[in-house]
Amino acid sequence: MISISAVAISYAQDDLALYEPTKADYDYWEYRRKMTVPPYGLDKVKGLIKKIEIKSDDNDDMGLSALSTADFKSLTLREKFTYTMVHPEVYSQNCDIRIMLPNEEQKVFGYLLSTLNEQAWSQRQLVFLRENRDSVMFYIEESTLRSKRMGVNYKDVIDEINGWEMIPFIITYFESNKKDKDALTLLLLLMKKGEYEEFLKSTSYRKLYGQSYNYETYIDYNKANEALILERAMGYFKEKSDVGK
Repeated sequence: MISISAVAISYAQDDLALYEPTKADYDYWEYRRKMTVPPYGLDKVKGLIKKIEIKSDDNDDMGLSALSTADFKSLTLREKFTYTMVHPEVYSQNCDIRIMLPNEEQKVFGYLLSTLNEQAWSQRQLVFLRENRDSVMFYIEESTLRSKRMGVNYKDVIDEINGWEMIPFIITYFESNKKDKDALTLLLLLMKKGEYEEFLKSTSYRKLYGQSYNYETYIDYNKANEALILERAMGYFKEKSDVGK
């Protein structure tokens, strides 16, 4: 068994406030935030989005930017996927601040960077994703192979629908995109969601999701940690697959 070297974030808040991010820090931050835009009916979807009238609540902290029921129902399955990926219907003002850390490309975070986004999927979008999870996973694989990129929105969907069946694909994707450490984060989130016992008992789980966790908590990226995450993820996949036999 490979041993893990896990180091949780230990910077004091004042120390982080003094850190001046470099251009490389900003570039990687943007890389982590980048979405993948599906090609399915994209021009049609963009045209419909332009017609949307935004509805705010009384205090303007939250609102809805949604297609009419008729327009939403008129979309094909693939077009609904594109719409959901490029246009989350709920927005809110988020006062939480995500601090940029030094050398984030050398860290595996416990959560995706989208966690504190000001946009979210509406209930009908979540229902669509969950009720069509097999098709959604197929579209993600197809689109990722086409674009060579699994954007943060795709990772969010896989986590949302508990797409553990995609673990081998995620691993293959990561092995050809080693820059994308959030693919490892996604594997961690799937094991966490599935309450995979070997992971729950691990030092890395306690570091990332224990009592002192926050959205900036991470373990160091190194070959040993990478190998252990991949090994555990495949162990979880095989365990889940065996249950279904």
